[in-house]
Amino acid sequence: MSRTVITFGTFDVFHVGHLRVIERAAALGDRLVVGVSADELNLRKKGREPVFSQAERLAIVAALKPVDEVFVEESLELKRHYITEHGADVLVMGDDWAGRFDEMKDLCEVVYLPRTPAISTTALIEKISATS
Repeated sequence: MSRTVITFGTFDVFHVGHLRVIERAAALGDRLVVGVSADELNLRKKGREPVFSQAERLAIVAALKPVDEVFVEESLELKRHYITEHGADVLVMGDDWAGRFDEMKDLCEVVYLPRTPAISTTALIEKISATS
């Protein structure tokens, strides 16, 4: 029986940490579905617009070999809906969200993966800004 894994992220200024979490998520099942945060969601969450547009981020993530499907994540509160809609057996989140989605365990397995050390989109943006 096939296992569908779902994960979420902004995936702005795509870096090796993003790639690693996608690879590790894909390894937990047979099909990987990725929710890419809408521009509006990112603005609400982080207080800034993404560097790359929603369409560009969707295209980048969709082009990755381990990814089978992408969609726009409009709201953090819709995780339960997205899990059901995509038939996910496993929800994968970064460990910076540890415990926040445990209530989804009635729908699917919930896995929190460690983030790649010393990699941060915010830090990369700050570094790039400082050099320009």
